[in-house]
Order: sequence, then C-alpha cells, then structure tokens
Amino acid sequence: MSLLIQEVLASDAPMELLLLADPSEDKVRSYLSGSKCFVASSDGAVVGACVAQPLGAGAHELMSIAVQPTHQRSGYGTALLKWVVEFFRKSGASQIEVGTGTFGYQLTFYQKLGFRVTSIDHDFFVNNYAEPIFENGIQHFDMLRLTLRYSDNVA
Repeated sequence: MSLLIQEVLASDAPMELLLLADPSEDKVRSYLSGSKCFVASSDGAVVGACVAQPLGAGAHELMSIAVQPTHQRSGYGTALLKWVVEFFRKSGASQIEVGTGTFGYQLTFYQKLGFRVTSIDHDFFVNNYAEPIFENGIQHFDMLRLTLRYSDNVA
C-alpha cells in the first residue's frame, strides 16, 4: 500500500468524501473553515480525507475522517488516522478528541489507536441533525466523546 498524505486547503477538501462520515453538508462546511484538512492518495487518486479543528489549549478535534467505499477495510483509514495523530503529536498538542456513535466499527477503529471514552452527549444525533441517522438498521441517538492524550507532551 503506497499512500501519500498531505495537508490541503479547506477549499480543496473532497466534500463528497467527507459526507460519508458526516451526512450534513451544512455542518461539514461550518467546520471546514479554521480546520486542518488532510487527504490520503494512492496512485494519484484520493482515497481518504480527514478534517481536524483546534479546540484551544493544545487540543484538537477530529471532525471527519472517511475512506472511499472501494478502499475501506484496506488499512487506509488506519494509516490516515495514525498519520494525523502523529502530526498533532509533533506539533506539540496535548490531546486529540473525536465524537462518534455508540456502536459500529468506528468505535473500535478509534479505540484500537488508544482513544478512550471520556463522555456521552445524550441525544446528540437527534438534536443536531434534521434527518435520523441509521447504521445497520439501528438509529444513532447518543454521541460518545473519545480522547487520546499525548502523555509524552505533558509537563
């Protein structure tokens, strides 16, 4: 697997890909400004994208990470997430956070890289999206907040 990961301007972020992770184009557009956007390419084709927003005090939040359906389960998402985690570690960040549903492969995806559940945002998906979000026939209601703390950056 040959993968090139680089930062791109928010205006160059692949919207169709980001919508795989967050179905609200309005929400995606609202957090693109002021965020860092990264794309992963293989053989010249974009296969993955990630958007992270600064939270202040050395913390960042992964707002969206997605891989083209034809390339999912091939290690591209894991490689992209590891790269982004290391990017922020090298920049001196203290932690990186993410919000995700309470079930599904995404939860395991983040936990495998050391993210730990730190809180629950009850009814997040009901209160923040116009249409219900379903995965495998089950509606998402609550959002789990997960955090990866960079212990080697703590003074």
